[in-house]
Amino acid sequence: MTTYTAIKLAKRPSAKDIGPNLFEVAQLEKPSPAAGEFLIKQSYMSLDPAMLGWMSADTESYIPRVEIGEVMRSFGYAEVVESQHPDFAVGDKVTGMFGLTEYAISKGQGVNKVDANLPAEMVLSIFALPGLTATQGLYRVGKPKAGETLVVTGAAGSVGSIVGQLAKAEGLRVIGVAGGQEKCDWIVNELGFDGAIDYKADGIKENLEALTPDGIDVYFENTGGPIQHHVFERMNAHGRIAVCGMIADYLAETPAPGPNWMNLLRKRLTVQGFTMPDHFHETVELLEILTPHVKAGKIKYRAHILEGLESAMTGLNLFFSGENKGKLIVKL
Repeated sequence: MTTYTAIKLAKRPSAKDIGPNLFEVAQLEKPSPAAGEFLIKQSYMSLDPAMLGWMSADTESYIPRVEIGEVMRSFGYAEVVESQHPDFAVGDKVTGMFGLTEYAISKGQGVNKVDANLPAEMVLSIFALPGLTATQGLYRVGKPKAGETLVVTGAAGSVGSIVGQLAKAEGLRVIGVAGGQEKCDWIVNELGFDGAIDYKADGIKENLEALTPDGIDVYFENTGGPIQHHVFERMNAHGRIAVCGMIADYLAETPAPGPNWMNLLRKRLTVQGFTMPDHFHETVELLEILTPHVKAGKIKYRAHILEGLESAMTGLNLFFSGENKGKLIVKL
């Protein structure tokens, strides 16, 4: 019997208790595909902040939670190694929600073929969830216009960094919020943001005011936290707020109170939360928006690579510590 390794959820997290104690490393029998199925072997797996929400006890979220004893859900890059599916051949490179596992069976739902000539790190950093999320939120919710000012939190992260670069390509003034001087320097000096705010430093309110003299038209929210209130107060009339993530509150026992709605009324703001599972069927259209900017050299990325499947169990905590630099990826 041939076996493979998978990581299952064994316990639900509390507070910021994210580590190996929440998981079980399991040895499973390698499956064979039935008619209409194919077997993939993963080589890279994406770690994303949304995984923290999928692990929680919440039963009313936008996607079903991962149940105790199930293979932990995650997005990955893989190769088809066996196939009885007419649309997927052995050797095809694909992406999809395969989970924290070496092998997985698929019927093709939610699986996309990718150009085998593109590096896997680039695929997961730009063309997979980060790029699709950034494109959906910025263009469909943020509706950017040249000359406007955009503020994005989590600006050095996989989604935020692409949001900022896309906005710059569209002619906006872009201010990023990140944790630590190194990340702030990176988004300004390497990615071309117009300014950066270190949320770990003093003077957040004053720095925001200085960097947004004409107010804020588009706010792309990835993290939550105290900066949210300051940005909300500086929104211009008819501003748009795209709420993508709230990692500061994902595992909090009592979520932080949000801004008062008076500003929402006075300034006729639009606030919209969105999640990518609602838009996976629009992948082709979103890539048609994103890809030209990538080909034009306007989208840079950096990947933070962890080695080995089991590194995923400790890697998720990097989102809380802020130690991840770029797209967090596990290399098998």
